[in-house]
Amino acid sequence: MPSPGADAPIGVFDSGVGGLTVFREINRALPHESLIYLGDSARVPYGTKSPATVVRYSLEAAHHLMQRGIKMLVVACNTATAAALPELKAELPIPVIGVVEPGARAAIERTHGRVGVIATEGTVKSHAYRKAIHALDPRVEVIECAAPLFVPLAEEGWANTHVARQVAEVYLAPLIDEGIDTLVLGCTHYPILRGTIEQVVGDAIAIVDSAETTAQCVKLLVDPNTNGQAEHHFLVTDAEERFRRIAAEFLAREIASLELVAL
Repeated sequence: MPSPGADAPIGVFDSGVGGLTVFREINRALPHESLIYLGDSARVPYGTKSPATVVRYSLEAAHHLMQRGIKMLVVACNTATAAALPELKAELPIPVIGVVEPGARAAIERTHGRVGVIATEGTVKSHAYRKAIHALDPRVEVIECAAPLFVPLAEEGWANTHVARQVAEVYLAPLIDEGIDTLVLGCTHYPILRGTIEQVVGDAIAIVDSAETTAQCVKLLVDPNTNGQAEHHFLVTDAEERFRRIAAEFLAREIASLELVAL
């Protein structure tokens, strides 16, 4: 198979709508790049699945995007990054970027020594962020907490409701009590609830959104497209109209090219 050219699209993969946070930041950082987004909405959430299942789902999604001629794969899902990144890098002949290491680097830059991480059950069980942060600075204390209900709240478009606020207060209270100075949003769904989370934690705690830092990593590594105009395509495995509604609201644009696919 010939190597894709500079005008080939970047593939962005997530279990549902959460990876739109990464899509948005890549689009902001690289407005001339074409992007293909795949949301595996038929099998969301990944955070409650076994690591072996997440690896299988991730490889299926990656191979589908490879058939679309992508030049780089961005795994815009913390659970998939934690479980499947080594397998994806070994399997694919193109650059593969996950979201954990960029988030860990941003946390190290901002913290004074106590980092809180909220993530899915799968990511917390893997201790992916603790390992990544300690690889950079073993002196930093890392407190991890699962926040699984944030995913369905984001998927249903309930990010800015009193229900989301109450759930956030329950999840974040233990981390606030631990005296964290930095909070990593360790699931790409969570930035959709960022406004609610910021209301709960206040101004004294820095928020790390790995979508922003991942986009900067993509910008450094990508072979830039200097030809033509960017085209964006969206693929989902289920519930395309719900995806269209939430994506249009979150990205503040109409979702013109949306396709239902089977993996």
